[in-house]
Amino acid sequence: METRKLGNSDVRITPVGFGAWALGGSGWEFAWGPQDDADSIAAIHRALELGVNWIDTAAVYGIGHSEEIVARALKEWRGPRPYVFTKCVLRWNEKGKIWKEFTPESIRRECQDSLRRLQVESIDLYQMHWPPDDGKPGLEEAWQTLAALKTEGKVRWIGVSNFQVAQIMRAEKIAPVTSLQPPYSIIRRQIEAETLPYCKKQGIGVISYAPMASGLLTGAMTRQRAAALPPDDFRSRNPEFREPRLSKNLELVERLRQVGGRHGRTPGEVAIAWTLRLPAITGAIVGARNAMQSEGVMRAAELKLSAEEIREIEGAAAAATAR
Repeated sequence: METRKLGNSDVRITPVGFGAWALGGSGWEFAWGPQDDADSIAAIHRALELGVNWIDTAAVYGIGHSEEIVARALKEWRGPRPYVFTKCVLRWNEKGKIWKEFTPESIRRECQDSLRRLQVESIDLYQMHWPPDDGKPGLEEAWQTLAALKTEGKVRWIGVSNFQVAQIMRAEKIAPVTSLQPPYSIIRRQIEAETLPYCKKQGIGVISYAPMASGLLTGAMTRQRAAALPPDDFRSRNPEFREPRLSKNLELVERLRQVGGRHGRTPGEVAIAWTLRLPAITGAIVGARNAMQSEGVMRAAELKLSAEEIREIEGAAAAATAR
């Protein structure tokens, strides 16, 4: 696979990275339902075999379990070691209650816990998972702590996730921001107006998440599957998976299927390729729950959509997002 320089770092990443959110399994607030650990490890290994060179996870995914599964997969992996990215500022208690915490003491403890779970000496990219809620303090203090962890060598580069431009600017006054991780897909395009132009101007890498809209655009989601999502799958509470939006989104998937059919590609691959069409996007985080799913999406960056195909997709997307 080709590689792209991530922001101001010395890291060059493949356009598609492995997303380990779902590998956390069930039993926490933003779970994807039950997940088999052997399937998770096989999914990671297949992605790496296909050339992916980075894995994105977070401490909160499965309240630590995702990081542990990533470590197990890498311990068994015999090829080149991929970069490992993780996140902080979301904490939990023994009952699984999750909250944001931005104190230096909390972030340092999180970092040590992630280093232990991941079984690494340094984290390649450490990201603030969320900014403080509007009007609440903590952003500057937290970012100063991440900058200190970088100086100390516990993390190599530091980035932010789910930040708006104004929040990125506040962080930049303290220390450079290597990357931003925002949601971005055909049906979620808010970052195009202000965020992507700003990141491109500042040289901030952008690794977007949910390019297939949490599985909605893979081609495997049906009305029946959406209706049967269990209560411990956060998507069961997502309006995009319920009417009236579901039918319009599934119509969009059929248009993706038509475009993909001309290239021998799946709707999910077309959705990923669409997100990678913009130079401001450094990479897309793509999840898979077993080796077969990895097989179907991890080489999506090889698909180069024509201007006509992009117009076709965006026309269908406009219809899907018209509420």
